[in-house]
Amino acid sequence: MGDTVLACSAGVRSGPATGDEETRGDEVELLPLVFTSGWASGVNAYATVLLLGLFGRFLGVEGIPAALERTDVLLAAAGLYALEFVADKIPYVDSGWDAVSTAIRPTVGAILGLLIAGHSGDLDQALSATVAGTTALASHAVKTGLRFAVHTSPEPVSNVAVSLGEDLSVAGALALAVTWPWTAFTLVLGTLAGGGLLTLVLTRRVRRGYRRWRERRHQILEQP
Repeated sequence: MGDTVLACSAGVRSGPATGDEETRGDEVELLPLVFTSGWASGVNAYATVLLLGLFGRFLGVEGIPAALERTDVLLAAAGLYALEFVADKIPYVDSGWDAVSTAIRPTVGAILGLLIAGHSGDLDQALSATVAGTTALASHAVKTGLRFAVHTSPEPVSNVAVSLGEDLSVAGALALAVTWPWTAFTLVLGTLAGGGLLTLVLTRRVRRGYRRWRERRHQILEQP
């Protein structure tokens, strides 16, 4: 019984071990998947739910919560993702969408962490929800900050390119998380740290540029 519980909590099929070579395609280690799904939720929560559900339902990936594989959940996630796909590529509309998503993305991340923890016990579920929710909030903050900097560019191409890059990053990170979870964990951690640093640098530059613009405008208005 104890072995079965441990197998469930780690996202591994119960039963006799058959070797890493036979189970690697189906096993998903808990912590990397929780962390990566949290990061992905902060970037695009609906795409994360949709992709995880598809992985579990059609690819047979273990460790994916059964609730995500339901048809109604997949259809709802697909519809909301389609809506975000459009809104996220329109300058300033994406900022409004991000503002609304400030509560949604971390909440979805926390729920995913809770579900992924599965039968691992209340403490592990609480920890997983906290890790995923916090990571989602952090990646959402980085995304919002980068978009603020991108909006200073006059052409809309930058906004579309950044949005497409985010979508591809979410898909790639989740695909990696269900095949090479610790590799995904390392890459996502580096991306989150690098994105945070880049956001700080760009935000400071934008603020300095805005202050200089206000000073020049003030000087022009004061001229007789």
